[in-house]
Amino acid sequence: MLGNFTYHNPTKLYFGENSLEYLNDELKNYGKNVQLIYGGGSIKKNGIYDSIVEILKANGKNIIEDAGVMPNPTVEKLREGVKTARENKVDLLLAVGGGSCCDYAKAVSVSVNCDDDPWEKYYIRFEEPDCEIIPVGCILTMAGTGSEMNGGAVITNHEQKLKIGHVFGDEVMPKFSILNPKFTMSLPKRQMVAGIYDIFNHICEQYFSGDDDNTSDYLAEALMKSVIKSSLIAIENPDDYEARSNIMWTATWALNTLISRGKDTDWMVHMLGQAAGAYTDATHGMTLAAVSLPYYRYIMPYGLHKFVRFAKEVWNVDTNGKTDEEIALAGLEAMKGWMQKLGVALSLSELGATSDMLEGIADATIILDGGYKVLTREEVVKILKESL
Repeated sequence: MLGNFTYHNPTKLYFGENSLEYLNDELKNYGKNVQLIYGGGSIKKNGIYDSIVEILKANGKNIIEDAGVMPNPTVEKLREGVKTARENKVDLLLAVGGGSCCDYAKAVSVSVNCDDDPWEKYYIRFEEPDCEIIPVGCILTMAGTGSEMNGGAVITNHEQKLKIGHVFGDEVMPKFSILNPKFTMSLPKRQMVAGIYDIFNHICEQYFSGDDDNTSDYLAEALMKSVIKSSLIAIENPDDYEARSNIMWTATWALNTLISRGKDTDWMVHMLGQAAGAYTDATHGMTLAAVSLPYYRYIMPYGLHKFVRFAKEVWNVDTNGKTDEEIALAGLEAMKGWMQKLGVALSLSELGATSDMLEGIADATIILDGGYKVLTREEVVKILKESL
């Protein structure tokens, strides 16, 4: 049965080759001081930076640079960004990049006027903001996280060996996001496929929960099939605009809260992957890929109905003469074959994890109760050993 729910998403999207032009319209809604957030400088090499700066200057904005956002934004970088925003009385946080820049911008937005330590308040106590929030806008250069249209913000604390996400409410979601698929075409292949797997797993986390055949599940299956088809085109021809645009659009819908409405969700792959990421500092999508198959094989008997449906509807598995368990396993094997074609990591050891890290990774794994099986710590360790 589809449960009761409320759906509201306040983020305005501009999509397409000419979408950057709409930044002019959005800038009229904010004050003069814009904190320009970006990563390692690739946007300066491909010309995106110059185009954005030209628009900001044409609209009379003061640009406050905030470069160097790393793939897994740290609590130290967060505090640095907060200091910059406070000193310059920033009116808008403009994130240019992938999910890390968007996540970081949202974390800064709720921390600038916060009297408490933001790590303790938001990532340890999981409290909600009770202060003025600085608005965020996003210009995507990488598709994957869906951060452009949700309230999620993941921050890493290397000292505590923790990587934690906080999903904030509507008021923290980006006010606008600009999605030009061409901006994603200069990404290295490894980053592209990591983003593709991140998209797919976002859908899986919401799909593999509950045994009801509801609208959310039909939407999830369509999105998964879109990712699979477009990804195979994109790895052969990264400049295929249709494939890249479909990937980018699917990434947004995979995690803008739509397909989670009316059902439970299971985010244990993310909990396992993020805990591993805190130890290895590996790319987010790759850590998810490394733990997915061992986790899904483990919980499959507890949600066999859905894994059978996944095999039939997403992978077109031939069911003749097969038991439900054989059909479900064949679906996961088909998924593995696709992952191998993409070239994502299929083990944590590929990402630098070692056996002596497993106990610590298990300690850092937050155990959630939305899936078919609530894991014990011993089961977490077992899955991590299979992932190694």
